[in-house]
Order: sequence, then structure tokens, then C-alpha cells
Amino acid sequence: MSEYVLRTTNLTKTFKNGIALDKVNLSIKRGSIYGFIGQNGAGKSTLIRIAAGLAFPTEGSVELFGYSGPAETNEARKRIGSIIESPALFPQMTAEENVEANRLLRGIPGKDIVKRSLELVGLEGTGRKKAKNFSLGMKQRLGLAIALLGDPEFLILDEPTNGLDPMGVVEMRELLKRLNQERRITILISSHILSELHLLATHYGIIHRGVLLEELTAKELQEKCRQFIHIKVNDPAAAASVLQNRLDTTEFEIMPDGSIQLYDHLEHPGRVSTALAASGLEIEQFMPKGEDLETFFTKRIGGVQP
Repeated sequence: MSEYVLRTTNLTKTFKNGIALDKVNLSIKRGSIYGFIGQNGAGKSTLIRIAAGLAFPTEGSVELFGYSGPAETNEARKRIGSIIESPALFPQMTAEENVEANRLLRGIPGKDIVKRSLELVGLEGTGRKKAKNFSLGMKQRLGLAIALLGDPEFLILDEPTNGLDPMGVVEMRELLKRLNQERRITILISSHILSELHLLATHYGIIHRGVLLEELTAKELQEKCRQFIHIKVNDPAAAASVLQNRLDTTEFEIMPDGSIQLYDHLEHPGRVSTALAASGLEIEQFMPKGEDLETFFTKRIGGVQP
């Protein structure tokens, strides 16, 4: 069994007006939630469409579940569920009728799977209500129920929270977490909303103008965006002693320039400054620093100069 559900090698897609993907080498591990981040037009949807078999690369290759041959990858796509762009629904049909129609179109055996899919997304009690009268959040969940037909091992979701109200965003996030943790479904989520993805993703890929800039884990991203109190005093060694002995912390670093980065007591900076001053230290600089995730992303794509 392959460690990866999706890998691309030098994946390139060109159109008449330019390059949508430029030698992209992407890897999605089994069991992960992969947040695919980029601005609109960065190449996210193009890669997703190629992975789902809805478009073809100009150059490069796609490997699914360890298979890379054309016939094998087509067969492997039966193990994928996807929502690309907006869910394709029959507005005059109920939730159950929509899922059943898609089951029949895809030739999936067993009518009981319809009820299971609706239960998974919390739409089992919608009765005779037609899809045209659903809220946007309900429509997204119905699309997800359809994507879950056939018990996929890999879900591909293109902007699944786009247009949802705050409660709908929370509901979708919790549902995807449950599918990943309880059913071990690997999930690829394309989004330009990093603040939402950081509550969900275990791995990230950042794409900009068709180029995959970086892949990193949630832990690596957290380290890059770590918050701290920047401290500059006349005696760094004495300040370190105060932090250890009076504030009971070793969560700090003395930097080459003699400044201190304190990763503890972030919610109570007054205690830190008071302890330092009470020890006779001259505080030259004292300020919170670090980046939020949006700032990190913006700098990474070159939108903000350091």
C-alpha cells in the first residue's frame, strides 16, 4: 500500500494565455488533511481537475494510490470523491432523490448507501424538502453526501466553505474532521482562506502563479508563525536568570544580537516587564512579535516585503 494517495511529478498545464501549472511536484500522504492554498487563479482548480480526471496535463505525470499508468489511474479514480466548483444538484429533487439519482448514474450497488451518505452529513431528516429550497450550507453538505457515495478513500474539495455563513463554515469543518478521524478519509481542500484552513489541515501546499512554493506540515507552519515577546535589555544573562527563577520558564531564546525571544507569558506581558524592572534591568525594547498565518502566506507569495 502506497504511503501517498496523490503525487505529481513535474506537472505542467499550459493554455493559450499562459501557464496554469509549472512543474508542480506535490505529495499528499494517506490519512492527512492537505490544505491547498493560493489566490484565485493560482492553479489550484487546474491541479484538482487533473487529479480528478477532468483535465489533462501538458507535461508531467499524476500518481494515485501508487499507480501511475493511464489505465491504473483511471481505475484508482473510483476511490475518489470530489466537489469541484459548485455541487451539481437537481433542484426539484429532495436530498434523498439527488443522492439516489447519482448512485444510479454511477452504477453504485446497494440502495442503503443513500441513507448512510445522508446520515454522515446530517441531512437524513430533510424529508420532502426540495434542494432548491436548501440553504447554501445544506447544498454543500448534499454535494458532500454525493461525493461520499461509494465510500471513497480520498476526498477532493474545491473551496468547500466558499459563501457559507460562519455557522455553516464551522459545521463543514467539524464534518470534515470527523470524516478524516473516524473514517480515515484523506482530504484535499483547496482554499484561499488560510484562517479557516489552519483549524483543519495537517499539511499545506502553497501555490502561486502555477508554481508550488512550499509544502509543510501544520507543526512546521506553526513554528514559522510562532508568537513571542521581543525583549532587549542591558544585561541578557541577568534577564535569562529572571525568566527562569522568577517567572519559572525556559521557553525563551537569546538571539545573536543579545535580544530575547520569550514564547511564554504571552497573555500576561506586564508580569514579565515588572519582573525585569524589579531586578534593576534597563528595558530598551519590549514588544509582541510574530506573524499570523495570513501574513506568513502573503509574505511567502511576495505580497509584503520584510
